[in-house]
Amino acid sequence: MTSLLADKGLTSPVFLAPLAGITDLPFRNLVARFGAGLVVSEMVASQEMVQAKPGVRERAELGFGLDNTAVQLAGREAHWMAEAARQVEANGARIIDINMGCPAKKVTSASGAGASGSALMKDLDHALSLIDAVVGAVDIPVTLKTRLGWDDALMNAPELARRAENAGVAMITIHGRTRCQFYKGRADWAAIARVKQAVRIPVIANGDIVDAATARKAMNLSGADGVMIGRGAQGRPWVLAQIAAEVWGTPAPQVPQGKELADMVCDHYEDMLRFYGPELGNRVARKHLGWYLDGAGTGAALRKQVLTSRTNSEVLRLIPRALRAGERMAA
Repeated sequence: MTSLLADKGLTSPVFLAPLAGITDLPFRNLVARFGAGLVVSEMVASQEMVQAKPGVRERAELGFGLDNTAVQLAGREAHWMAEAARQVEANGARIIDINMGCPAKKVTSASGAGASGSALMKDLDHALSLIDAVVGAVDIPVTLKTRLGWDDALMNAPELARRAENAGVAMITIHGRTRCQFYKGRADWAAIARVKQAVRIPVIANGDIVDAATARKAMNLSGADGVMIGRGAQGRPWVLAQIAAEVWGTPAPQVPQGKELADMVCDHYEDMLRFYGPELGNRVARKHLGWYLDGAGTGAALRKQVLTSRTNSEVLRLIPRALRAGERMAA
């Protein structure tokens, strides 16, 4: 168990990655209840957050005050990164994570609010100015999430990690791809080992880790201190706790099945309705419901009925039926 985990009272080296439009507060809360070491908020644009002065819902979304939650900030200007860091610390954030890994064009392009995320790997001096600004602005731990490099010709994650450690970063997560790979090909866990060898702070491996077998292989090849799960948690909020139990011997979760699974999915759906409101919540929930139904093997017709219904009560009525039908088909 790393010092950061111990210092923050975290119980597992398996973390939930920030995924835009997916790892919102209702989903993070569900994953945390099963047993995740750390959950990370969706990426927040620093300047926009400071200028908008988050309201009640936005403050809740970021998980202020929760021990096992990191608030992830993105940006390209030191002033706004520092101001955002001060703001989230003042609101009760326990850990701040800096995003230098997002590959999306709208984040990395030079126009608008871009030239941030993984684009910062093209200019490490500028990247370090942002890290220095955030670390210098707060007293809580600051972590960093990035990639192996911008492309195959610029694999500079070890240098970035060394400089980040010297600046006071407490932990670094490496997605085992370059920015130009986006999510194509396979994550190169062995390449993460060069980052681990370059620093003394904890290093977390990320990318294509979906179960205990891939977690073990990633750990063996990278020498990392823990793993971060992203897309592998879709429709399986218990999988982080499963991996931690099988690889690190933490308490095993009770994986819901049958009526328990239906109750959990209905509870998740209702949490989203409460958080977003009935109409928006129903739309936002569809991706999660789709993953649950796919995992259960629900037939196409019933799946479509659940995901196209505009009536919250009908969705709640259909969920148990759809999951039971899926279980019968799988059997």
